[in-house]
Amino acid sequence: MSNNRVVRLASRPVGMVVRDNFEVAEEDMPEPGEGEFRVKVAYISLDPAMRGWVAEGRSYVPPVQIGATMRAFAAGYVEASNHADYKEGEAVIGLFGVQHYAISDGNNVVKANTSLAPLEAWVGGLGMPGVTAYFGLLEVGEAREGDTVVVSAASGAVGSIVGQIAKIKGCRAVGIAGGPEKCAYIVDELGFDAAIDYKNEDLREAIKRTCPDGIDVNFENVGGEIMDAVLGRMNTFGRVAICGMISMYNSTEPPKALANLRSILVNRLKVRGFIVFDFVEKYGEALQTLGKWHAEGKLKLRQDVRDGGIEAFPDVLNLLYTGGNFGKLVLKV
Repeated sequence: MSNNRVVRLASRPVGMVVRDNFEVAEEDMPEPGEGEFRVKVAYISLDPAMRGWVAEGRSYVPPVQIGATMRAFAAGYVEASNHADYKEGEAVIGLFGVQHYAISDGNNVVKANTSLAPLEAWVGGLGMPGVTAYFGLLEVGEAREGDTVVVSAASGAVGSIVGQIAKIKGCRAVGIAGGPEKCAYIVDELGFDAAIDYKNEDLREAIKRTCPDGIDVNFENVGGEIMDAVLGRMNTFGRVAICGMISMYNSTEPPKALANLRSILVNRLKVRGFIVFDFVEKYGEALQTLGKWHAEGKLKLRQDVRDGGIEAFPDVLNLLYTGGNFGKLVLKV
């Protein structure tokens, strides 16, 4: 039997990730023990949070340790099983890491219904990004019919789902994205009500134009100047769901302070940061609903699937921070 190939963290990046921050190693093929099963990984989810996972310091999860397998959500098939609930051939998604094979005891693993969508979609819009969008908008953002919802990085994995869920729930959806192609995509294909091209428009003027009645929910993925501009247009008792701060992830300088911080007080805003792990006990609810919406044609997914196997991981990961991907970035193993 062939060995397992694994991507390990070799050093902590400063600024952008470089190839030397990782090493590809070979290990003995892992064998499942009692109550365990082995997964043959087929697709790996590449997510902005990965930059924080490899940084040293306090965060919402412990950092990946030097020499450890790189953390990642992935989808694959059960290849060998000593677990009563997981049979050989079943499609599963979980935190399997950047490797060809993984051992699991089933904790926080979800079965993927490939009759509703192909496997790669279950690490995309129907996986962690979709679950993040679902709970972030509906529970953290408390979006309700008639609200104006603004989402940054709107053509990305999470943002594209946020806007669509907003429309399903009867909200007005405004997306902030970079470039005419991405802006056209979220309006013409995904059904957003309006798009703001932060690269080619005056951001504050565009927000005022597209949100004439103010903003009730800000789903924040970017931070920095974009978040500052949105805060200035928030309605009284608005909600800010902070999902990400991608504009700061590779910065080597301290971030600038928000100029519109006073808006939180003046407008009595509810501001909450959250991560997908906050809702782990309810993943099944989100996945079932997202899968149903997709099957009904209400939820469109766009995966940016890259070849190259796990050896390509460092280079493909950086596409997230340069805007080089269009849709949910997935690495085919």
